[in-house]
Amino acid sequence: MDDAVFRTPDERFAALPDFPWEPRYEDVGGLRLARIDEGDGGPIVLFHGEPTWSLLYRKVIPPLLEAGHRVIAPDMAGFGRSDKPTDLAWYSYDRHVELLTELLVDRLDLRDATFVVQDWGGPIGLRIATQHPDRVARLVVMDTGLFTGRQPMSEAWHKFRDFVERTEDLPVGFLVRGGCAADPGDAVIAGYDAPFPTPESKAGARAFPLMLPITPDAPGAATGQATLEALPDLDVQVLLLWADGDPIIPVAVGEKLAERAGWPAPEIVQGASHFLQEDAGDRIGRRIADWIAATA
Repeated sequence: MDDAVFRTPDERFAALPDFPWEPRYEDVGGLRLARIDEGDGGPIVLFHGEPTWSLLYRKVIPPLLEAGHRVIAPDMAGFGRSDKPTDLAWYSYDRHVELLTELLVDRLDLRDATFVVQDWGGPIGLRIATQHPDRVARLVVMDTGLFTGRQPMSEAWHKFRDFVERTEDLPVGFLVRGGCAADPGDAVIAGYDAPFPTPESKAGARAFPLMLPITPDAPGAATGQATLEALPDLDVQVLLLWADGDPIIPVAVGEKLAERAGWPAPEIVQGASHFLQEDAGDRIGRRIADWIAATA
């Protein structure tokens, strides 16, 4: 393994709460990428964002499995059980899209998939969907947006970005806790901290806010704009679920995205903040399962 890549020791994941599934691994682009991959039915791909990993979906997964679906929850490079390049400059929007495209399209050969996206999982998952429309049948879009360099960012996000930029040893669990309406408890927060035992292991978690384009000429802005413009032509079923109390990506962002893409307005998830999978995961899982059944 490259010296510039950190691999979190397995023992760090020995006591994860309510997360019984064993990881599967695939070597992609010179990195070992981890994923949860359970069930045998129609595939549902759960895209996490910043600074979380597939643990975020532990409450969403059981209702989907009970409904007879195959559930795939990848850990992006730099997160969870996946390998973590230690150079901040390694990380880019293009690179994350390329790695997950190779995993989901080239290796797993998914078809008629449902993509569930949240936070940075949105720009990545939606771009894969627009570039491979023959592979995707449905989108579930939650508390996310497409970054074109023209999008307004909240004051909370700017404060977060400034904090990340000056903090090498990022307190990942603390950040996740701050993005939940209800405190998930110390054991869960320890699970979010588990992938990141050293400052160097946190390069990916630090990179995401810093690589978000805030001007139209920034890297990733043009591809974000192209993805946004491609959404209305995407022939898929769409469900938007949005937390009622997200200070980072508020409901107004979801309403504007829906209007721009020609999608139905967001359904509001009550009693939830940015990490709505923590606050309302079981409700979200059951809603997605019911919606898929109704649109089959």
